[in-house]
Amino acid sequence: MSKKRALITGVTGFVGPHLADLLLSQGDVDVMGTYRDSQNLQTLGPLRDRIELYPMDLTDQATVQETLTQARPDYLFHLAAQSNVAQSWKKSAQTFDVNVLGTIHLFEAIRTLALDPVIQIACSSEQYGLVAQEDLPVTEETAFHPLSPYAVSRVTVDLLSYQYFKSYGLQAIRTRAFNHTGPGQGDQFVCSRFAKKIAEIEKGIAPAVLTVGNLEAVRDFTDVRDVVRAYAMSVVKGKPGETYVIASGVGRSIREVLERLLRMSRVPILVEIDPALLRPSDVPALYGASDKFKEATDWKPEIPFEQTLSDLLDYWRARV
Repeated sequence: MSKKRALITGVTGFVGPHLADLLLSQGDVDVMGTYRDSQNLQTLGPLRDRIELYPMDLTDQATVQETLTQARPDYLFHLAAQSNVAQSWKKSAQTFDVNVLGTIHLFEAIRTLALDPVIQIACSSEQYGLVAQEDLPVTEETAFHPLSPYAVSRVTVDLLSYQYFKSYGLQAIRTRAFNHTGPGQGDQFVCSRFAKKIAEIEKGIAPAVLTVGNLEAVRDFTDVRDVVRAYAMSVVKGKPGETYVIASGVGRSIREVLERLLRMSRVPILVEIDPALLRPSDVPALYGASDKFKEATDWKPEIPFEQTLSDLLDYWRARV
């Protein structure tokens, strides 16, 4: 039996290498990936020689179609995006160009080439935005109240995926993952920023002061290695046209995350509030329930949060 072909857009991002590694370990899938900047290929490490790689700019319809012409995937994991919430306030137009227009280019290339892959669309918990306390935990049925340009772009991608499924039969499966972290995450995200700073302080290359923003926000954190297991399961056991929440089901304050990491620090560290790190608007609490996805796939998070943070801190200790 011939192997399935899986294409990961944005394979050099935080999630892409973890997903590629998982798919390759299964042995029955040939893995392909797209990248925008060749400098980011280093994030793949040894995986680079085991993945068929394509340079692709989602905002350029021609290169998207050329990539799909060559790749012709059975499974398509659409991870490529401008995924930084804070950056979306500063670069709103770019966020929509990449996330929304880029997804349209991808869908139109699939239609033009008459391809029929199962498509996992990496949506986001940020779409839900301002959720009332009595409406937590979030489910697939919870209404959207997005509070950032990034969140609005993800709502648009989510609805586009449904529209293309209904209008053209694209086998799009939407996964709305809550916050995920772990080794390899960029320092623009809160857990990784804290971990990197602690590692720098331990090495003596930064003053022993960690600046923070809103510590009272509550989020749902899952290890990235558990999240990519969910993504891989979604294209095999999920149902096209459906949405699935991917979450741990546990709400943790940013203060708790910080305190856990500080307990792992080898040196004393002073914490200070920096107003510049506060967002124009922020979601007070957001955590989800993955009952629908668990019923469809038997997935559940397996990696304890303490291990996730420890692995993340050790990742930065090895690199600063």
